[in-house]
Amino acid sequence: MNRHFATAERERCDVLVVGGGIFGACAAHEAASRGLDVVLVERNDFAGATTANSYKIAHGGIRYLQHGDVTRVRESSGERSALLRTVPHLVSPLPILIPTYGHGMKGKAVLRTGFKIYEWLTADRNRGIGDPDRHIPPARSLSRTETLERFPHLPPDGLTGGVVFCDGQMYSTPRIALAYLQSAAAAGATVLNYAEVTGLDVEEGCVQAVRVHDRLADRRLTLRPSLVLNAAGPWAGELLDAGLGLELGPERPVFSRDVGLVTRKRLPGALGLACPTVTRDAEALVDRGGRHLFLLPWRDYTLVGVWHGPWDGSPERVSVGPEELEGYVAEANEAYPGLDLHTSDVATVNTGLILYGASEESADEHHFGHDSLLIDHGPRHGVEGLVTLVGVRSTMARGMAEKAIDLVLEKLGRPPNPSRTAHRPVWGGDFDRFESLVARVAAAAPGDGPFREDVARQIAHNHGSRFADVTEIAREDPRLATPYPGTAVLPAQVVHAVRSEMAVTLDDVLQRRTDLGTAEPPSEPALAAIARDIAREADWDEGRMRAELSSARDFFTDRGAIRDFGVHSTEGAA
Repeated sequence: MNRHFATAERERCDVLVVGGGIFGACAAHEAASRGLDVVLVERNDFAGATTANSYKIAHGGIRYLQHGDVTRVRESSGERSALLRTVPHLVSPLPILIPTYGHGMKGKAVLRTGFKIYEWLTADRNRGIGDPDRHIPPARSLSRTETLERFPHLPPDGLTGGVVFCDGQMYSTPRIALAYLQSAAAAGATVLNYAEVTGLDVEEGCVQAVRVHDRLADRRLTLRPSLVLNAAGPWAGELLDAGLGLELGPERPVFSRDVGLVTRKRLPGALGLACPTVTRDAEALVDRGGRHLFLLPWRDYTLVGVWHGPWDGSPERVSVGPEELEGYVAEANEAYPGLDLHTSDVATVNTGLILYGASEESADEHHFGHDSLLIDHGPRHGVEGLVTLVGVRSTMARGMAEKAIDLVLEKLGRPPNPSRTAHRPVWGGDFDRFESLVARVAAAAPGDGPFREDVARQIAHNHGSRFADVTEIAREDPRLATPYPGTAVLPAQVVHAVRSEMAVTLDDVLQRRTDLGTAEPPSEPALAAIARDIAREADWDEGRMRAELSSARDFFTDRGAIRDFGVHSTEGAA
């Protein structure tokens, strides 16, 4: 995958996808896999906003059972299964414990009954998933003693035990989006980052042209797609407002600022924990006493979240203040005191914007936006050649992309072409058993011995069956086969990101192509080494390298991850 801007300048393409987050990436992949000529443009880097800041859960829809919404239960479970089938290196089952109290609505019997119904509704959830380690098992009960052994600081009064269920967890949300984009490019799509749409030209009620600014070369071009798919997420409304005066709906939709914390405190085992909160679920037909705050193991960290609240500011200005962070930490400690969390333990604050709703009766009663927006602006606004897709959850991106491209094919007058993306592995997903893949990666190390376990495992996660794209670079230059100090990431991965994954900046590499900065910053020596490797590959001069280092430090400061910057341990580095 390379940045071939000249290819986009051809006279016409079938569909121009605007937005390189998970929904745009899935749409480009869906369209290209069904034979359409596709160009995707993203004004910054791919997956750089909400996609990168999600809570990394592939939701199976169990919450919708409380709402009596069987359709959404089935859709969510189906899309989680599709991810486990087609992106198996980046999505895996995660067991989560829900503690039970008393013998009423919060008791074990009610919860087990709910999961029995859910398992009956989703009996096909493991169909086509060849690796049994990727299967979603039935829920299981734990006794009070077993529950306290795993989480000894749960409130003991009335505790009867717990129920363990599995959902899906994403290893890296930007890498998932990138896998879809790589698959789209392999199918013939042209994908461009740092390419900003500056205007839509409409004549006689139809989009005739799209003006694009190549921000890297500082040049402008005009594209003439047959149809524009606006998948710009929180920025979708801005694109419609620019010169068209259109809106996303009869009432401008509300976006929620979702907040999740990446913390250095570790849970005692492999189980996640769902802690009840005081925030009611206004839509629940079966109310078990409020929403849950989730504490989930992720890599070497614990994810804590998610907090929701309406955001009416600019998407560029979404942030979390120090007082808010202190409040979130206090709530986490109240939910599970055993974590003993302090603000200094927070490595990163992830914030993104998703569609949302709030009860008019109480600020403590919230509901999520359930339905993604898929708008045909022909019948809605009298503007043909324009469709908007704004998604709700990253889990649903593939399925919503399928629906969007069904509409695109219809509007282009093309014959129906069934989607195959729910079953066909994406870039890196073509393997049988993940643990066998890890062993193959370890054995591909240059020299006499295998890669370290942590090195082989993260390469297997990030690159899947395409791991040789990295290991061959390491074989060509053994210097690139030694991980950066204090990390499990190879310089070969950084070189590959620049050569073949359209990484343009230091931030692109740290935040969206590797594990180097997705949780907290690398040490100062490691950061300098990473910048030097990129500079050598991308031909940066000294001034550009200093600017990139400054930008990376500013980024980590903004995300609340700067506290220990430059003093991270390098023990255990190869």
